[in-house]
Amino acid sequence: MKKLIFVCTFFLIPMACLIAGTAFSGAVVDERANCNTFSIVAFDPDTKEWGVAVASKYLAVGSAVPWAKAGVGAVATQSSVNVLLGNAALELMGKGKSAKETLDELMKEDAGRDIRQVGVIDKNGMIANYTGSKCNPWAGAKAGKNYSCQGNLLTGPEVLDSMAKEFEETKGSLGFRLLVSLAAGEKAGGDKRGKQSAALLVVKPNGGPNSLGDRWLDFRVDDHPNPIDELYRVANLTSRFKAVLKGK
Repeated sequence: MKKLIFVCTFFLIPMACLIAGTAFSGAVVDERANCNTFSIVAFDPDTKEWGVAVASKYLAVGSAVPWAKAGVGAVATQSSVNVLLGNAALELMGKGKSAKETLDELMKEDAGRDIRQVGVIDKNGMIANYTGSKCNPWAGAKAGKNYSCQGNLLTGPEVLDSMAKEFEETKGSLGFRLLVSLAAGEKAGGDKRGKQSAALLVVKPNGGPNSLGDRWLDFRVDDHPNPIDELYRVANLTSRFKAVLKGK
């Protein structure tokens, strides 16, 4: 019986992250449901790819944080995560709203805005980010041309500085640049608590299998002592993704 209770509890803990803030206006805020993490959202205007990379000392961070749709944009929703913000942001941008207009509208409606952190990039590469006043420190964001890095419960601002520098200076495909940026953030200190999971999502028109859908790269490492290294390994298991990750 003890073993059964342990398994059920282990399963329910990460699910708390998914159900926190299930409504915008008047949402019940569960301050225990914290996806403390660092992430990057970005756009490649040459290949028309949008992507998100994220890492955390949290089980299965890829199940909650990254969202993207080809021709629309990409979203990272984290801290005390409201997963509804992912689809809501994509829907608003799909109707023509900019990243800033989208994020302003969503944060105005979200009762838990003080403990949210969100990074958004739209179809034109314009970015917007938001860090609530009660996000666990260090928390903040750093943006540049066609990208935004954001994080909370970090060792310090050097995490995002390193991510931004690596993304800007690295040549190659968007997927490759996102992973290199993520690795730089971890090397600079990353999540104060350590490391456990990571994810990479890149979309582009007709990017899915047999040119159906938009999922060009979609990889997750849910529980591993070195999740970013494992993410590289998993992404290189097929020749298609080896070529992409080498920047070809």
